[in-house]
Amino acid sequence: MTAPLSLTTLLRLFLPFGLGYFVSYVFRTVNAVIAPDLVAELQLSPADLGLLTSAYFLTFAAFQLPLGVLLDRFGSRRVEGVLLLFAAAGALLFSLADSLSGLLLGRALIGLGVSACLMAAFKAFAVWLPVERIPFANGVQMVSGGLGALTATTPVQAALQVTDWRGVFLVLAGLALLAAVTVFLVVPEKPREQAPEALGEQLRGLQSVLRSRDFWRIAPWAFTAQSAYLSIQGLWSGPWLRDVAGLGREQVADLLFWIALAMIIGYFAFGSLAGRLARSGIRPATVATSGMGLFLLIQLLLVLLPEYPTILWIGFGFCGTACILPYAVLAQVFPKQLTGRCNTSLNLLVFVAAFSAQWAIGAVIGLWPTAADGHYQPAGYSAAFLLLIACQLLAAGWYIVAGRFSANRKDER
Repeated sequence: MTAPLSLTTLLRLFLPFGLGYFVSYVFRTVNAVIAPDLVAELQLSPADLGLLTSAYFLTFAAFQLPLGVLLDRFGSRRVEGVLLLFAAAGALLFSLADSLSGLLLGRALIGLGVSACLMAAFKAFAVWLPVERIPFANGVQMVSGGLGALTATTPVQAALQVTDWRGVFLVLAGLALLAAVTVFLVVPEKPREQAPEALGEQLRGLQSVLRSRDFWRIAPWAFTAQSAYLSIQGLWSGPWLRDVAGLGREQVADLLFWIALAMIIGYFAFGSLAGRLARSGIRPATVATSGMGLFLLIQLLLVLLPEYPTILWIGFGFCGTACILPYAVLAQVFPKQLTGRCNTSLNLLVFVAAFSAQWAIGAVIGLWPTAADGHYQPAGYSAAFLLLIACQLLAAGWYIVAGRFSANRKDER
């Protein structure tokens, strides 16, 4: 039996990765608050705004497969520590840019720079912790992201009374640099039990992940649900609250704060629940699919009952956190040496889908005429949200059908 880790080692493991993911989530969601300023200064259309914000997801996704190989070969500390330097440079460029192309380049560098902030932590947890503790550890990591999302709401709105969005991004550049140094200098590095795999072996391991039926059973639902959560919560929740619920800017920031708080509670609750139920024989997959089913229901209610924004958006923030559990599900399917490649393979799909969804929502909303005061039509939001819901329903149906097919194959044997 493995000896329990000391408190010092646990703190060196959780706090630096938590700081990195905190910064990552501020970057991911801050545009929901500063969007009116960006639109006013640069005269952006809904599709432009969606493209700008989703550029983060595009570069984030593009680096996921190389990231998995790098994490399994060089370890979490080195890879995340170096990449966060790109995030700091991107935030600095974003703060100085005076055109859409400059903002796009800065946002893209930020996405590349924070691309390891979650996967590096998941990889380290899989290496250091017993398998039954991974869902809870992953949940704790996600709480730090929730704190970042929370900071990107009312606190950022308050900061905009002192400085502008450029000043906010200068501060974020400094935080990203601090996170890079902290991860590189503080995170412990576990001695390898065996020599690192050759590149050819690593690629064959990646191939085994991408050919796995277990991976492709849950991946479609995981990435369609997460893409809806990330694209809406990271940008379009703010405009929805303004245009559909009719809230003022301060009220929007306040409700985004409560959504982020619900997200923090949800990550902790679902991670803890999955760990506890696993000890009783209930699989994390059951908790994950139940939570994602509730998340689907909440999204549908937002379309059908928009007159109840507070309770439904808080439910959105809470239930959407169940979408992270498939990572823990897959960590129990694949051996530890493949966890980096497994997680980043799923993350590639998640962030390609999130990029597509965030841009597509803007494109769909843009099909309706924009009001003279810059507000978008509620019908556009409904159509866009229904499109994402349909994708999730198809993926959930595939999960059920694939599970029955797999069970029939086992019976035949």
